[in-house]
Amino acid sequence: MVERSSVAELAASLRGELDRYSPGEKLPSSRSLVERFRAGPVTVSRALGVLVAEGLVVTRPGVGAFRAPARRPDSALLQRGDTSWQEVALSADASGDQVPRSVDANGVTTTLDVPPPGVLELNGGYLPPGLQPTQALAAALARAGRRPGAWLRPSLEGLEELRGWFAREIGGPGGTVAAADVLITAGGQSALTTALRALAPPGAAVLVESPTYPGMLAAARASGLRPVPVPVDSQGVRPDLLADAFRASGARVFVCQPLFQNPTGAVLAPGRRREVLRAVREAGAFLVEDDFARHLAHEDAGPLPPALRAEDPDGVVVHICSLTKATSPSLRVGALAARGPVLERLRAIQIVDTFFVPRPLQEAALELVGAPAWPRHLRTVAAELRTRRELTLAALADQVPALGLAHAPRGGYHLWLRLPDGTDEGVLTAAALRAGVAVAPGSPYFAAESPAPHIRLTFAPAAAEGDIVEGVRRLGAACAEVLTRS
Repeated sequence: MVERSSVAELAASLRGELDRYSPGEKLPSSRSLVERFRAGPVTVSRALGVLVAEGLVVTRPGVGAFRAPARRPDSALLQRGDTSWQEVALSADASGDQVPRSVDANGVTTTLDVPPPGVLELNGGYLPPGLQPTQALAAALARAGRRPGAWLRPSLEGLEELRGWFAREIGGPGGTVAAADVLITAGGQSALTTALRALAPPGAAVLVESPTYPGMLAAARASGLRPVPVPVDSQGVRPDLLADAFRASGARVFVCQPLFQNPTGAVLAPGRRREVLRAVREAGAFLVEDDFARHLAHEDAGPLPPALRAEDPDGVVVHICSLTKATSPSLRVGALAARGPVLERLRAIQIVDTFFVPRPLQEAALELVGAPAWPRHLRTVAAELRTRRELTLAALADQVPALGLAHAPRGGYHLWLRLPDGTDEGVLTAAALRAGVAVAPGSPYFAAESPAPHIRLTFAPAAAEGDIVEGVRRLGAACAEVLTRS
């Protein structure tokens, strides 16, 4: 074996020779393996590491490597007892007036699961690898790891510098949010769950937009809350119906996405912003502002409205934002911003649940947003999302004119498409998957019965722009198959 041989090749050679050794018997030294296979010491070390990870070899520092003890056959590991008793235990909290908790992640996993090979992804919720700032992230992580104290325990609220950065992002030029108002969270989903648990007791109603983000509905139901829908149109949630819902339900929480709402893409109209805040204040309630898409504005979006939290002096708004959507699924760093006694409750619940966000991740986030590459990355994303939106709209008009689109947002990464009456969403999405494209059915976006069939189509996760056009063509083929039978 020559020097250029890979770690995988050396690991395969060593794996094939393990039968020569009895369990627990010592293997040749690393030096002898270097000489025998003409491989570098690092290559030998990594190849042995592969076998250790597979459970075939164990190493003892300063002593050497040994063949691992024999493992029990899989059949012994897979013996199972009777777990039927769990059905009773898990449903025992559903008695009386208490709202049963249900943990249904299907609406979320639809957009998180990696599609099967050959299937184009038009249902995901993250940027493709080619649009993620991977080089900047790698450099930020490397710098973060060298920061003094990077591996020490952080403050429970988060790094002061990072809290200050989020405060400026949320409060805008007016500086209406202080670093002391901010908690660093493990992404937006964690922040949503914390806010719901902090603001509403089990069994309570929580007002939600209709349609809305399925991950929020799942988090609410898993906490024993009752989502109550309030309809959304092209200008955002309807304030008149919001006030009615507060009176009818007695809810003290409303979850809202005022900017590029998921899934409709609506932006809360200027006049409605004041009416929504008034309705929440009059109900003595909190407004949870999920500001997930502020860094996903398209190049032609124009000036964005400020966060509702920036216009709220009284602590009505609990603001949520995250870096994840604009960077990488694995940069799970976000923020909660609140004012008043509720901030301490949010803090306490987050500490109980997760202690704190790992400091190296916070340091890396701080390095990323403070680097010159950060604004350049946001400009690149804005330009690419605009191009992909226009490409998707043109492909839909050409390939699937039967699908209705009430609103083409200039932010976010999704289009909310109305299907012809009578169309079975499940049948269509299954046909699309068979045709080689993944799209999301609309029903998981509704807290109650869906008023009409929809699908959500996303143009961000496709690996290349050509995949969008081909994906829409495949969707058109699926629609032709299903709609002709309807």
